[in-house]
Amino acid sequence: MDTADVAAMGSLDFWLDKPLRVTVIIIGAFLLNFAVRIIIRRTTTKIADGETAKLEKLETAKVGKKDPRYWLMQDSPIAVVRRAQRAKTIGSVLRSVATVVISALAVLMVMTELGFNLGPLLASAGIAGVAIGFGAQSLVKDYLSGLFMVAEDQYGIGDVVDLGEASGTVESVGLRVTQVRAVDGTLWHVRNGEILRVGNSSQGWARAVLDIPVPYDADVEKVGDLILRSAKELREDEEYGRFILDDPELWGVEALTGESITIRLAIRTKPLEQWGVARAMRARLKRDLDRAGLRIPLLNQTVIRDGSTVVPAGSESHSEAADANAGAKS
Repeated sequence: MDTADVAAMGSLDFWLDKPLRVTVIIIGAFLLNFAVRIIIRRTTTKIADGETAKLEKLETAKVGKKDPRYWLMQDSPIAVVRRAQRAKTIGSVLRSVATVVISALAVLMVMTELGFNLGPLLASAGIAGVAIGFGAQSLVKDYLSGLFMVAEDQYGIGDVVDLGEASGTVESVGLRVTQVRAVDGTLWHVRNGEILRVGNSSQGWARAVLDIPVPYDADVEKVGDLILRSAKELREDEEYGRFILDDPELWGVEALTGESITIRLAIRTKPLEQWGVARAMRARLKRDLDRAGLRIPLLNQTVIRDGSTVVPAGSESHSEAADANAGAKS
């Protein structure tokens, strides 16, 4: 470096040229990133705080079933909180994306100011980007699917879901992988890009559907009244009544065979409570049907003894049938 170059670097014009522009670019990128992150944070925080306030308002409100807000309150303990969490999650993703984009633009502008030829670099980056894109397209698909799943609130931690090959309780929701714990304890790691459908049993409300078979010669109207009365008694129960949202519905005869008549009962419940309500309803029906002298009909069966004797199952006990067969042979 000669004396002229040193003098040029020491002059005011030099520092007001490239170094100043580079400094302005870096400071501008930092301030822009800071401002964008603040805007995103305040927006998502406002949404989250608004949902939380709505939850508190709904929890303190005393409304009846005829009030339109009653059905809004049914999903408030879970849905409102999840919407707040979703807003915060999306805000975090947007802040990260904004930082990456602004930083990349700032680096390119600085390199341009320093005299680098970006043509070959951008061409190489384009070729490399295409190659990496083909190799990482499944990864990009996973992240995009995870982002949309979070944004659309398709499921959340604690939900009981059916994802096709895996079903159970969601333990973790990430942008790339979702973890689902099956009933037998197996922890499934499902890539978000491979999820084509989601069945969620935890959103809004659920329904316990019971098919009750009764003897073919039973009075359908009387049996239906008995079943419906048992279901209404369950709704008044202190333990299970708080899980039932509506009056039980008797949908009528669901199936008809030569042995039985199947009557369908439907009970709308809070999310994830349909199985407990269904078990309690079956136990109550067993008691009430026994009191009414009604039994679940058995399929017609035939027992073959010694390769020749045919005994209709249910017409007599096996011991009585054996004695009858022995007398016939003697």
